[in-house]
Amino acid sequence: MLVRAAEPAAQRLQVLIYHRVLETQDPLAPREMTAEIFRWQMQLVQRYANVLPLHEALRRLADGTLPRRAVCVTFDDGYADNERVALPILREFEIPATVFVATGFANGGRMWNDTLIEAIRRLPAGRHDFGPLGAQTLEVDGAASRASLVRTLIDHVKHLEPAERLARTRWLEEYCGAELPADLMMTSEQLRRLHAAGVELGAHTVSHPILLKITAAAAAEELQASRAQLAAIVGAPVRYFAYPNGRPGVDYDARHVELARSCGFEAAFSTRRGACSAQSDRWQLPRFTPWDRTPALWIARLVLELRNPQ
Repeated sequence: MLVRAAEPAAQRLQVLIYHRVLETQDPLAPREMTAEIFRWQMQLVQRYANVLPLHEALRRLADGTLPRRAVCVTFDDGYADNERVALPILREFEIPATVFVATGFANGGRMWNDTLIEAIRRLPAGRHDFGPLGAQTLEVDGAASRASLVRTLIDHVKHLEPAERLARTRWLEEYCGAELPADLMMTSEQLRRLHAAGVELGAHTVSHPILLKITAAAAAEELQASRAQLAAIVGAPVRYFAYPNGRPGVDYDARHVELARSCGFEAAFSTRRGACSAQSDRWQLPRFTPWDRTPALWIARLVLELRNPQ
């Protein structure tokens, strides 16, 4: 049977970004996805879109056979709830996915932003001097004040040099004085289970640095080591890369695009909004997170971004 390819104007691919999928909403991370919301989103894309594995979508984008309303689902960082919470939902709706893993946090590590969140969650109520974090003395009380403090401190720390960022978050961990969770990120066994379930694994550096904040040699090591570590864990090639934070000119630049290409990745992904087209730079393909929390607005967001080829 001859299948007619979509017209060239329809040859656009939307790549969705997720991070965590929580069982219930976390008041300190209110924008994180919950299982309830993720389930209806996956149900909608299964019903109204053509959801493809990333490798197939990129091949068909290149050869002009991409179906209409083509969508890929991706996750960044490598959170344990991707395997524990998201995978059963993906299986329920037969949705393929790709997870970009920051390998340095696997097996008990914790990302700097999660150290901030978990330390603030455990701070006793009262006034605290956050001068060592570059902030002022602030009152900590209920969930609302803690959520506001999380946003403030993340803004202060996010774009620091990696060593300085780590030093400041470690200060907060020690100041908090409580034991923080060590099971937020996937273990090697969880990564292998994802791989065995058909989930593609991609590289996302080792320590999730802002690439523009580190040297060229350090950036090369981050890309190469993350790829090698992930390939060793799952025993399979690692074909794709996602830039940490991913904003062109802010988090990475043309040097890192060339680095991703020279490292042998088949494609790399930014967080520039819009849809991939045949004219897109294969080593800085767009992706986006549709934050809308009602089905009608969420679908409308996808339709809007489909009209924005990058």
